[in-house]
Order: sequence, then C-alpha cells, then structure tokens
Amino acid sequence: MIALNRRTKIFLSKEPTDMRASYDSLFLRVRDHIREDPFSGHLFVFLNKRRSSCKCLYYDGTGLVLICKRLEEGVFARVNPLHPGDLVLTQAEFNLFFEGADLTKRFIDSPREIRRQSSPRAANA
Repeated sequence: MIALNRRTKIFLSKEPTDMRASYDSLFLRVRDHIREDPFSGHLFVFLNKRRSSCKCLYYDGTGLVLICKRLEEGVFARVNPLHPGDLVLTQAEFNLFFEGADLTKRFIDSPREIRRQSSPRAANA
C-alpha cells in the first residue's frame, strides 16, 4: 500500500490517457501537462477515455510506483476539463474516487464563485 502523508497532493489529470502508457510516458505527462515534478512524492492519477480504468504514478523515494485499476462495473467520476486550475483531491476524496464513487459535484463551481465571476465588478476588473 502507498504511504501517503498529509503533505502529499493527489493530482487528477484532466485529459484522457492511453492505458498502454507506462512509467516514462506518464512521467512526461506529469511534467508537461500537469506541470509538476514527478519526483515530488505527490500522487498523479490518470483515466482512460471511457473512465473504466485508471493508473496512478507515485515516487516513493526509491523509484516510481505504478498502480493500475479497472472497474468491473461502472465508471470513475467524470472530470470537467474546463475546471479552472489543477484538480487536486484530498485523501478521503481519492479513496472514494478509487472505489468508483461519484465526485462530479466536487468539480463544479459553487454558486458564490459563479456570482463573483458574473458580477459587474468582476467584468470591469
């Protein structure tokens, strides 16, 4: 099992990933698309287009660890590619996500953020 600490961030890739990808290609996706250091000790999660499989890349201090999971039924939660910023999960959210729970509402802007974006002050800024 992966020993994640409180400082470990869990990044979820917004773009679908070919599940034939292995260490090197996922390493490059972390560096070039997510723009994070693959050796940071953070966990990076990638989904296929159908969201039935995921791969997680993690550096444990001695080498890269690759974890793969294919759901027998259902799909992983949908990820909005237009969500602003990085998609970072808490450990509790990741545990639910990894079990196939629906986290769709987690990546939708709250009403407060929508009001702030559409307010006259935000338009004039």
